Amino acid sequence: MKLPSRVALTLVGLLILAGCDTAPEPAGTPTAGTARTTPPAPSSASASPAAFDKALHDELIAMLERDQADREGTPQTESDQARTARLKEIIRAHGWPTFALVGEDGGNAAWAIAQHSDLDPAFQQEALDLLRAAVTAGQASPGNLAYLHDRVATGRGEPQEYGTQIRCGPDGPVPATPIRDEADVERRRAEAGLPTLASYLTEMTTICAQDSN
Repeated sequence: MKLPSRVALTLVGLLILAGCDTAPEPAGTPTAGTARTTPPAPSSASASPAAFDKALHDELIAMLERDQADREGTPQTESDQARTARLKEIIRAHGWPTFALVGEDGGNAAWAIAQHSDLDPAFQQEALDLLRAAVTAGQASPGNLAYLHDRVATGRGEPQEYGTQIRCGPDGPVPATPIRDEADVERRRAEAGLPTLASYLTEMTTICAQDSN
């Protein structure tokens, strides 16, 4: 889904884009074809204690800029798959890019690239496990974890926990897959630091209307 350029590299813009379900159709639909391989859970959030790595931070920010340019309609020579491959290399070398290693904006950039790695569901699951460990250690965003959790679930055709993955239907935004225990979703969203589902759907209604024009 294309975002207005004014929100391109803000966290709000990233969260809106991350909620636009552009992944392959979930399992059970005619176009489904994603594997469900789950790698072993990692034992820690990062391979070793991290000092801030400015070069890695700058690389992740530049990767995010290209990712966002792609989604705004400016083709890049680097594909989503290439960015996924590079993030894999970074994770193999450093573990999940934590706040200590790359700052909050660098961590957000790594998450956005993982969020858009829909063609490699096994890696998305690995990234989710690593991100969860980093959140537990206070080194990543709980909101980012909520979005990636839902992204992996909807890719499998499973219910969401937070209602973050939205499709633009004929009558406006609708969840890409059902929301588990929807009566309790606002509590889960609040715990992850997310706005209410009602306000999120209002925001997505604007985005869907822009997409239809």
